[in-house]
Amino acid sequence: MKTALTITLMMATVGASPAAAQQQTAKLDEATAGRFAALALACVQKEYPNKISHVLNSADDVKAPHELTPAFYGCFDWHSSVHGHWLLVRLVREFPNAPFAANAMTALKANITPAHIAGEIAYMNAGGRETFERPYGLAWLLQLGAELREMQTPDAVALSSTLQPLEAAVVAQLKSWLPKLVYPIREGEHAQTAFAFGLILDYARVSDPALAVMVTAKVREFYLKDRACPMNYEPSGQDFLSPCIAEADVVRRVLPPPEFAVWLKGFLPGIPTNGSATWLPIGIVTDRTDGKLAHLDGLNLSRAWMLDGIVSGLPLGDPRIRALQAASDTHAASGLAAVTGEHYEGGHWLGSFATYLVTRRGIVSR
Repeated sequence: MKTALTITLMMATVGASPAAAQQQTAKLDEATAGRFAALALACVQKEYPNKISHVLNSADDVKAPHELTPAFYGCFDWHSSVHGHWLLVRLVREFPNAPFAANAMTALKANITPAHIAGEIAYMNAGGRETFERPYGLAWLLQLGAELREMQTPDAVALSSTLQPLEAAVVAQLKSWLPKLVYPIREGEHAQTAFAFGLILDYARVSDPALAVMVTAKVREFYLKDRACPMNYEPSGQDFLSPCIAEADVVRRVLPPPEFAVWLKGFLPGIPTNGSATWLPIGIVTDRTDGKLAHLDGLNLSRAWMLDGIVSGLPLGDPRIRALQAASDTHAASGLAAVTGEHYEGGHWLGSFATYLVTRRGIVSR
C-alpha cells in the first residue's frame, strides 16, 4: 500500500530570481487525497447546474441529464463527470484503506451499473451524436477503463466488466474517426488532438494494440515535421491545455529519447539550459467564479504534468531538463494552490487534474 507520494515544488515570488525561489514540498498524503476525493464525491451525483452538449433528434430527447446519460450526469458536464470517476478510482488505488475509499466505491457502484452503461451507449450511438465528447471526453473514458482494469480488486473487476461495453463503443467511435481526420486540432480546449492522443495512446498500448497503431501513425503524421512552435502566442484567454507543450508530450510517447531530444530542439528552441523557469510564465487567473477564466488554473496543472512527461522522454543529463523541471514546479505550485473547491466553476474538475499531476499518471519511471 502506498502511504504518500511527494513532489517538490518551486514557489517563486513575483520578481524573484530563480536562485531566490522558495522551495517547499507538497505531499499527496491521505489527507490531501481525501480533499481531492471530496471534490469528486460532491459532484458525481450532483445533477445541477449542468451544461449539456446535446443533439435533439425529436421532442422525445428533451430530458433531464440523468435520463440522457445516466452514469455520467453529474459534475456540470459529461467529461468532468467521467474524470471525476477516474479520480475516485485512482485515489482508492493509492489509498485503499483511507476514510474516503468506502464512499468512493459506493458512488462508483451506484453510477456504473449495467442499466446506466446501456443508457450511455444508447445515447452515444444515437443519430447525430458522432462528435459527442470527441476527443477529450472519450479519451478520459478510456483512462477510467484503464484505471479500473489495472486496479484488479474484486470491486474494480466488476466495475471494469460493467464499463467495458461503453469502452468498446468509444474505441469504435475513435477507430471510425481517426482515418477521416486529415489535420490536427491545435486549440487549447477540449477539441485538441495532442492531449487526447496522449491519453488514448497510454490506454491503447495496454488494451487495444490496433488503436495504438492508429494513434501512433497520426502523431507521426501530424507532428513530427513541426518546428518552432509559437510559445509566445500562449496562453489564449481560456486555455486549459497548451497546444505546444501537449504536442511535445505526445511526441515523447512515440520517439526514443535521442530522437525526441533532437525533435524537441527544433520544436521548442527557446527552452534554456540555465535551469531558469522564466521562459514559461504561469497562466494568471483574475476571476475564479468565471468558468472560462478559471480554465487557466487547469492550464497550470496540465502544463506541469506535461513538462514532467517531456523530461521523462529526454535522455538522462539533457541540459534542458533543469529548466523544464523548474517550469513544471512553478506551474504545479500555482495550479495546486487553486484546487480549493471554493467555487464550483473549478471545483467540479480541477481535482482530477491535480490528481493526474501528483500521481504522475502517464509517466513511465526510468
